[in-house]
Amino acid sequence: MEHRYILEPYKGISSRYSCPGCKRARTFSLYVDTETGKHINPTVGRCNRESNCGYHLTPRQYFQDNNFIQFSTPQNNLPIKKQEPLPYSYIHVEAFKTSLKEYISNTFIKYLTGQFGKETTEKVISRYFIGSSKKRFTSKDYPGYESETGATIFWQIDCKGRIRTGKIMLYSPITGKRVKQPFNHITWVHKQLKQPQLVLNQCLFGEHLLRSEPQKPVAIVESEKTAIIASVYFPEFIWLAAGSLNNLNKQKCRVLAGRNVTLFPDLNGYEKWSQKAKELSSITTIQVSNLLERKATQAERQQGLDLADYLIKYDYREFINGFDKNTNESHILELKNLETPDFSEISIKRLKNAIIPENENLIIPEIKKVKQTWEQEIQELEQFFINLPNPLQTISLSPGNSITNLPLFIDAHLTAIKFNNGNKTFLPYLNRLQLLKHQLIK
Repeated sequence: MEHRYILEPYKGISSRYSCPGCKRARTFSLYVDTETGKHINPTVGRCNRESNCGYHLTPRQYFQDNNFIQFSTPQNNLPIKKQEPLPYSYIHVEAFKTSLKEYISNTFIKYLTGQFGKETTEKVISRYFIGSSKKRFTSKDYPGYESETGATIFWQIDCKGRIRTGKIMLYSPITGKRVKQPFNHITWVHKQLKQPQLVLNQCLFGEHLLRSEPQKPVAIVESEKTAIIASVYFPEFIWLAAGSLNNLNKQKCRVLAGRNVTLFPDLNGYEKWSQKAKELSSITTIQVSNLLERKATQAERQQGLDLADYLIKYDYREFINGFDKNTNESHILELKNLETPDFSEISIKRLKNAIIPENENLIIPEIKKVKQTWEQEIQELEQFFINLPNPLQTISLSPGNSITNLPLFIDAHLTAIKFNNGNKTFLPYLNRLQLLKHQLIK
C-alpha cells in the first residue's frame, strides 16, 4: 500500500526550507499529505544535513505528540493488486560521451590541476570518467541570477557499465568548495534530459572500478570529490562515494559482496556510519575508520570536515613517497605506468573496457581468503600505537624518507596489513610500522 504521507519531492530550492533544528536554510524537506497535497506542519520533515544536524520528525511522531487518535486511514479494505515494478532506466551513452571534454573550463578540474598537476589530474579524469557540463544554474527564487559555466558531472556507472545518472555540481576553481550561494548549485543529468518515463536507480559513484580490480580493498566516503582526492593519496584502495548516508543501503552495496570495505565518514558522522556498517555486515567485511573523530579539534568538528580536507594539506608526492620510497610494490608501479589520455578530450577507447553489454550477468568474483600469518604482529602494533600522542616533529624512518603526518601514516598502514594479512606484497607496510615503532622507542 502506498504511503499517505511522503517527503516532498525535490522541485527546486523552493521545495526546501529552513530546518527547525539547525536553522540552516534550504536543507529541510517537509512531509506532505498525498490526499490533499498540503504540508502537515512546518516542523514535520527531515534535514538533509544528516551528520551535522540529524533532525527528523515523522508524521507518526507528530500526531502522537499532539494526541491525534489516527493519522492514516486506508481508502478501503479491498485487496490491492500488486503492481510489477517498472524496469530501471539508463542514460544513453551518447550523452555520456559528449561530456568527456571541455576540461579547460571545468572549474573542478582547474582545482585538481592546481593541487596535483596536469598528469595526475588526467589520470583521475580517465579513471572516474569525470564529465563537464555547460549548465548555467538559475532559480526562480533569484530572478536575474545566472551562474557561470564550468560545472562538473560525476557519472554513476554500475558494474555492467550501464550509466545510471550523473550528478552535476559547480565548484570554486580556487578553494575546490561547492558553490552554495545564493543557492546550492546542484542538479542531475536525468532531470536535464527531461526523460518523463525514466525510472531512476542510483549506484555508488566509482562502482565501475570494482569489476576490473577484484582483489583491491574498498574505501567509501560521502562525497565524490573526496573519493577522487583520496584515490590520489591512497591508490591501494578503490575509492567509492555514497553521495549521502541514505545511499549506504543493502540494495546499493550488494556489489561489495566478498570485498573488504572501510567506511571513512565525515566528522560528526562516525556513529551513524557505524550503525550502517552493522546493517551491511551480512553482505561483506566492513569496518569504520575513526581517524577523524580521534584527531579532530573542536573547530574542525564544527566545520564538519571530511578526509579530503585533511589530505590536501600535504603534498601528495611527499605523502606517497613517505609510504613507498625504496620499495617495488606492484600497485605503485602500476599507478606510475597508467596510460595518460589526451587532456583536451578524453579518449573513448577506455570506454570499451567499461561498457559491458546490458544482458551480461553481473558476476561477483569469489575472493580467496588470505591465510593470516601476521596476527600477533598486528595486535602488538595496534596496542603500541593506540595511545600514542601526536609528535610535533617530523619523524625520519631513513635518509630521505620522512613522515609528516603520523596519524594518517599509521592508520593507512594498519588498514593495509589487516586487510591483506599474510600477503607478501604488503609486507613493506608491516616492516615500516615495525621500524617506526623501533624509532619511537629509541
